[in-house]
Amino acid sequence: MNFGKLVIALNIPKEGDFVTIQSYKHDGSLHRTWRDTMVLKTNENSIIGVNDHTLVTESDDRRWVTREPAIVYFHKKFWFNIIAMIREEGVSYYCNLASPFVLDNEALKYIDYDLDVKVFKDGEKKLLDVEEYERHRKEMNYPTEIDHILKENVKILVDWINNERGPFSKEYVDIWYKRYHQLKK
Repeated sequence: MNFGKLVIALNIPKEGDFVTIQSYKHDGSLHRTWRDTMVLKTNENSIIGVNDHTLVTESDDRRWVTREPAIVYFHKKFWFNIIAMIREEGVSYYCNLASPFVLDNEALKYIDYDLDVKVFKDGEKKLLDVEEYERHRKEMNYPTEIDHILKENVKILVDWINNERGPFSKEYVDIWYKRYHQLKK
C-alpha cells in the first residue's frame, strides 16, 4: 500500500464538507478569506463548491457576508477560478486570474493576480483591474513567465465564456445549485 497516496486521499474534502478558501498576493501576503464554502464535488484536478451568505474577511480585517448563492470552480491546471453568482435576474460571473489552487489541511489556497473578467447576465464581458495588475506586476516583480501564462489563460477563459463551456453553461449552474439544495437539507 502506498501510504503517500492514502494521506493525500484523506485530505481531499468530500461532498457536503466545508472548506476555507484563502487568496494570497504574489508576495505571499494574505488577501482574502472565505469561511465555510460547501464542497459539491472534488476530483484530482478540480473542486466545485458553493458560497451562500459566506463570511469573507479582507486583509485589513474588514468583514462582510456574500449576498447571494454562488457556485465556485477551482482547477489545478488553469490559471483562473470562476464564481457563478446566482441572482433573481440571472447568473453573472466573476473570474479571477489566479494560480492553480493547492489544498492543505488549513484551506484551499491560490494566488490572486489582480486581473478579473466579469461576465454580465446579458453575456457582456469586461476585463477588470488592468491598472492594478500593472502596478502589482512592477511592485511585486511578477516574472515574465507568469505574465505570459496569465495572458494565455485570459484567452482560454474567454473561449470558455464564448462557447458556454463548463461553469458558463446554464445546465452546469442548474445542476450544481440543485445539488447544493439537496445537500443543505
